[in-house]
Amino acid sequence: MSVKDRHLGLFGGTFDPPHLGHVAALQAAAASGRFDRIVVTVAGDPYMKSPHVDAAELRLAMAHAAFDDIPLVEVSTLEIRRTGPSYTIDTVRELLVRSEAIDLIVGADLATQLNSWHDAGTLRELVDVGVVPRPGASTSSLEGWRWYEIDMQPVDLSSTFIRDMSLSDADLKKYLPAGVIPLFLRARG
Repeated sequence: MSVKDRHLGLFGGTFDPPHLGHVAALQAAAASGRFDRIVVTVAGDPYMKSPHVDAAELRLAMAHAAFDDIPLVEVSTLEIRRTGPSYTIDTVRELLVRSEAIDLIVGADLATQLNSWHDAGTLRELVDVGVVPRPGASTSSLEGWRWYEIDMQPVDLSSTFIRDMSLSDADLKKYLPAGVIPLFLRARG
């Protein structure tokens, strides 16, 4: 890419699986008019998650199935290609080479954990934070961060809920984008 993005959104995660809450967050961020592009990064080695997550290649395929049709959104292999734990600060540094400004897009439930992230002090200086509202989550712990709320209705859904439930195909249609369902079922099968 020869031209720098003026304003880049960064939406990272494990995406095990990517669900309709993720889709709603990306659609709201894209519709905000704030971003030239939104990069979705699938964590290669999600150091803050449980030891069992599906293979990165499967999670990447599910992310493509979920997000490829959303305007401005690009699913990236940036963190999957990197060896070792996936740290957001490393991704931000890499993306700043070709972006003037980066907003980290996170759910309100994760925003409360930002101060515990790897090299949080530096991250705080490099990004603004777009907070996706979540039912019952508070942003009171974001003191010292430059943050704003993304305008959307909160979605009460998590990947953990979907993985832990015995859901039929009909149930999955309520929670997962259509293209994700066969990939998710194949991994469970």
